Amino acid sequence: MSLASLILKVLSLASIGVIFQYIWSYLSSPIKNIPGPFAAKFTNLWRLIDTLGGRAQLTQQLLHRKYGQAVRVGPDIVSLSDPELIRKVYDSRGSFLKTQFYELNDTKVGNNLVKNVFSTRNNADHTRRRTILAPFYKMSHLIQSETLVDEWLLFFAWDVVGQLTFGKPMGFMDHGKDHHGGLLSIAEKSLDYFAVAGQIPQLDHWFNKIPIIKIGPQTFDIAAGFCAQQSIARQQATGAKSEESRKNDMLDDFLRIKITDPEQVDDMGVVGALLVNILAGADTTTTLMRGVVYYVLKNPCVLQKLQKELDSAGLTIPVAYSKSSKLPYLEAVIRESCRMNPGVALILERTVPEGGLELSDGTIIPPGIKVGMNSWVIHQDKNVYGQDAAVFRPERWLCEDGEPTDVYEERLASMKRHDLTFGAGKRACLGKSMALLETYKLIASLFLKYEMTFVDPKKEWKVQNSWFIRQTGIDIRMRHRK
Repeated sequence: MSLASLILKVLSLASIGVIFQYIWSYLSSPIKNIPGPFAAKFTNLWRLIDTLGGRAQLTQQLLHRKYGQAVRVGPDIVSLSDPELIRKVYDSRGSFLKTQFYELNDTKVGNNLVKNVFSTRNNADHTRRRTILAPFYKMSHLIQSETLVDEWLLFFAWDVVGQLTFGKPMGFMDHGKDHHGGLLSIAEKSLDYFAVAGQIPQLDHWFNKIPIIKIGPQTFDIAAGFCAQQSIARQQATGAKSEESRKNDMLDDFLRIKITDPEQVDDMGVVGALLVNILAGADTTTTLMRGVVYYVLKNPCVLQKLQKELDSAGLTIPVAYSKSSKLPYLEAVIRESCRMNPGVALILERTVPEGGLELSDGTIIPPGIKVGMNSWVIHQDKNVYGQDAAVFRPERWLCEDGEPTDVYEERLASMKRHDLTFGAGKRACLGKSMALLETYKLIASLFLKYEMTFVDPKKEWKVQNSWFIRQTGIDIRMRHRK
């Protein structure tokens, strides 16, 4: 037998083995009766390719319209769209653990693997990290730093997050370019990688985590290195500082915890906390603010109502959060923008615990299967948000003419309860207050001070789904209002 023939036979046998494995996996799967795309029942490559296209949120909307409230999008993962399951899948105890998808957010500084409050899958570790960090993300604490946001109000969210985190802006607006070694472009590429590789998390080990050679693209490691440098520089400068001259920023907050409780927070813990701030904080806030500006300008009636409210509120520039957060129409506009354009646009994956998960039709999803919901699907549910759920209409968040107060309050509570903009339950976004502080201040200030119009009113924006939503093509002219 020739070598070529032997190789051909080996490859043939291997192919048959792989095909048999796929068939056996399909026939023996406990979720084989849950509908979904044919290819998705055999391999995660289907959703990897779909995610690579940058429009997975729209695919999932279509799939749920076609197949119903439970759709199989991979051999062992089910996408859910029943809003009533939110409080079960994302409960306050964290009964449904995060999946391997989130471990792609672990970073490396040197040879140290750095976990953070977002990436860790262990509930006890998450509780420990969140307990330490949560006080610094409360609105009452962030308000103490509001003047830091004021000074850089019109900078992009990265500069504001840099101001809050490191006590100084990162300088992107001043320089007019990505001057931190390509940090912004690397952050975008990292999210692209995270979204796609996360559909088959095992790929990340071979592409990004093996210690000998790195095959995959640059990921969050450069950002982690930047955070480590900031932490080291601040600690080296501490000896020359008086207590009064210290910055009222989160880096000092985190380092203070490290000093007072070193068993809970070490140097890598500080880096992990900073990393979540500058990556998740900046990207999600930018997405939210772009969405508000786009939808308001696309709807002249909304713009008119919003500016009328702002003009009559007796505001001054920069607008204080304490004032803007009490404006009902501004709140309605921001909530509606979050609903229509939530920042996270992939399934928030969880693992079904012991006891399984019962769906509304009686179907039981067994332990070990991955389930989750996509905010882009849930936020379009007509039973929760009305028959016009596909339309941008801030008034849905306000009491309608002739609507009884108790009916409105019940309807509003339902919409808020099913809002997944910042996640839900035990693992809800820690930086929610930071994002809202920036958004309420910036949006109020922008529309109070400036007249904004699209360069081309007919042009639609482009939306790229890379786990976080990234919008482009929003070209705007600005001038001072008369």
